Amino acid sequence: MSGAQLPVYSVSQVNGYLKELVDGDPLLRGLLVRGEVSNYKCYPSGHHYFSLKDEQGSIRCVMFRGDAARLRFKPVNGLSVIAYGRVSVYPRDGQYQLYCTQLMEDGRGALDRAFEELKKKLEAQGLFDPAKKQPLPAYPRRIALVTSPAGAAVRDMIRILRQRWPLTEVLVVPVRVQGEGAAEEIAAAIHQVNNRDDIDLIITGRGGGSREDLWAFNEEPVAWAIALSNIPVISAVGHEPDVTISDYVADLRASTPSNAAELAVPDQQQERQRLEGLTFRLRQAMEVQLDRDRKELRRLEQSRVLRNPVAVVDDQRMRLDGVQRRLAMALERTLRRGRVELAGLAGRVDAMSPLKVLSRGYAIAKAEGRAVTTVEQVQPGQAMDVLVADGVYHCRVEEKEEQQWR
Repeated sequence: MSGAQLPVYSVSQVNGYLKELVDGDPLLRGLLVRGEVSNYKCYPSGHHYFSLKDEQGSIRCVMFRGDAARLRFKPVNGLSVIAYGRVSVYPRDGQYQLYCTQLMEDGRGALDRAFEELKKKLEAQGLFDPAKKQPLPAYPRRIALVTSPAGAAVRDMIRILRQRWPLTEVLVVPVRVQGEGAAEEIAAAIHQVNNRDDIDLIITGRGGGSREDLWAFNEEPVAWAIALSNIPVISAVGHEPDVTISDYVADLRASTPSNAAELAVPDQQQERQRLEGLTFRLRQAMEVQLDRDRKELRRLEQSRVLRNPVAVVDDQRMRLDGVQRRLAMALERTLRRGRVELAGLAGRVDAMSPLKVLSRGYAIAKAEGRAVTTVEQVQPGQAMDVLVADGVYHCRVEEKEEQQWR
């Protein structure tokens, strides 16, 4: 090298100098960059690393964990996005990169993707389960409207509720229904209403608007507030084609706020007609029953028991006499059979009587008070009593001799 001596810089000095230059440029402190995601990686630390590329080039990007936690979608390779952040130099590598703080899908597809991802997540957690839907009260005493107090929707709901069923009281719980923080405000209002014991039904929603205007009802806090509500909830967001996450979670979805008011309470005109119909049918049923009772009364009036009560008593007396006669005859037959059976038994007992045996010439020998049946029971010289039909005589054994009479 010729000329004056050039200073020598270290690599870190050069990288540091470049970092100061880049950081000092106002344009690079906050800018939006459109590109296609490539080489996307999410590390265990929670930091996201990727590149944004277009047809002519690419730029390295990093999104730290705190900013990445606010993402409404999961970045994937090939996805077109718009990143917001600052450009700076990483001194260790001498590489410049975009430090992203926000990442948005490019166009309406970003909202659609966020909607579908949250819908899939909440459905997997059971928030859309039909078995968990609560029935609406038939005649709610008080309804809470969780909505903006300034919109046309709340006026329409109040008008329809009062017109259809004036007995229902309406409580307006004012909240913001769009913009940052609206979802948290709606969720807090639903929780607040659940702390009361005088509310029978909740209607939450708003009038029509763009997809972005309705987005608060696609937020997870609102979905969980509706799912955890012990009070039945009607979701009434936008117009008929508009479908939000709250519609899937709520116990009933209404196509519009006005339709929600119609679904919430009965129509007094229809109820009056129904009551008139019931009254007419009840009157008819009563007339039919009265006519049936009149005919039965006339039949009873012509009956014999009412025209001649004594005749019925006479009939019963005659019936009693017949029963007495049959009873006496049955008793007589029973006694007659008993006498015949008794006579037969007496004859058999008499035939077996010892006295009867003695009258036929037999005798009974007794020694020492016991009947003698064998020669072994007495000894020669022993005293004995002999019983005959007309008395007893006393004797003494001279001798004994065994005999076989068979």
